[in-house]
Amino acid sequence: MIDQKIIPKDKLYDKSIIDQEQKWTTNNVHDPAIIKDGEWYYVFSTDAQNGGEFKAGIQIRKSKDLINWQWVGRAFAEGVPDSAKQWTGAEGLWAPEIVKYGDTYFMYYAASQFGKTQSFIGVAKSDQIEGPYQDLGEVYKSEEGTDGPNAIDPNITFDREGKPWMVYGSFFGGLFVAEVDPVTGKLAKQGRGTLIAKRNHSVDRALEGPYIVYNPTFDYFYLFVSYDSLFSNYNIRVARSKNIEGPYIDFRGNEMTDLEKPQYEIGTKVLGGYRFIKDEGWIAPGHNSILTDNGDYYVCHHIRAPKDKGWHYLHIRKIGWTTDGWPLVSPERFAGEENNLIEEHRLYGDWEWIQVDQNNDGQDVASMVQLNKDLWQHLTENCYHVSVNGYKYDGVAMESWDWERWKKTIVFMGKDDQGNVVISKKV
Repeated sequence: MIDQKIIPKDKLYDKSIIDQEQKWTTNNVHDPAIIKDGEWYYVFSTDAQNGGEFKAGIQIRKSKDLINWQWVGRAFAEGVPDSAKQWTGAEGLWAPEIVKYGDTYFMYYAASQFGKTQSFIGVAKSDQIEGPYQDLGEVYKSEEGTDGPNAIDPNITFDREGKPWMVYGSFFGGLFVAEVDPVTGKLAKQGRGTLIAKRNHSVDRALEGPYIVYNPTFDYFYLFVSYDSLFSNYNIRVARSKNIEGPYIDFRGNEMTDLEKPQYEIGTKVLGGYRFIKDEGWIAPGHNSILTDNGDYYVCHHIRAPKDKGWHYLHIRKIGWTTDGWPLVSPERFAGEENNLIEEHRLYGDWEWIQVDQNNDGQDVASMVQLNKDLWQHLTENCYHVSVNGYKYDGVAMESWDWERWKKTIVFMGKDDQGNVVISKKV
């Protein structure tokens, strides 16, 4: 249930909290990994902050409602583990992952330096999610000047039998997936695993932040990735496969390893920079994780504010699923909304409509459209077809909170028969 009294108003670019970690809440979150443990949701994130005295060790936050977040501390009091620092020279840790095998929490982390491939993925364990964590050392490492995956951005996913796999990689050699031994937390077999995604040199091989989630309703594994520069034009794309080792194919039928086709046509883009009318909007959403909670799916990602890209924030958004089994991301952050049935007549009226442009490196900007009765077709539950400017979109309507206008609203996310995505809200 949406309760306006518990929704925190944004206070962007807040320099007064730079040296007060307890007040960071969603500030300074980068590359978030999310997990639910008991009644708490936890986010582990990269050692990244805008200003202040830099500290290393993997940031930890928690929340009971996915809306209000509180500071916990750091997973490693000593900062970068010795083996990772000796191999990489890293001053901080990147892109953690948190998972539970049996009664033990395993935290994966990456160490590297920007633009380099002398990188290290390690793992640590604890019997308490908030730590302290005991470092177990190397899972996989890569060496500068050699061909292959860059050893950063680990994510743990599970196949149909419940076996864990690690998907990892960034730019350079592409993204790989390899089976994990849940007893040791390390790779079950030597080697790099199987290549599942790669981009060519024309786009600087800009591909990273992989996350795979299995949806049993549609019996597909879904690969979420981030394209382009984390500083300016990050965007989230998705492809799917019947097999955890791929091939992963987007809505248009493109394989994620295709180096020949135009690179911005590959991967179904579900969220990029955007701006609603009369609002500054957001840029560079990316490096997401996925939370599955009581049948609902949420995307957890960082995002930047456009007036000063140095500030990065945590966003949680609900995922809606089309009738043909594709995930779409809400244009508004989660605010406690439930899966109430949206009666068709509530959809009639004026909407702010955003086309998610596969090729746009900037913000996609909303325009006003009027969507009256004759344009809507109910499919099942909250799934609808809506016709706009000669295109028919298959999508999902949801109750939501309008963070820009500060009131309740309805959102719609859809895709046309070419895989072009829209995000919109009723005004």
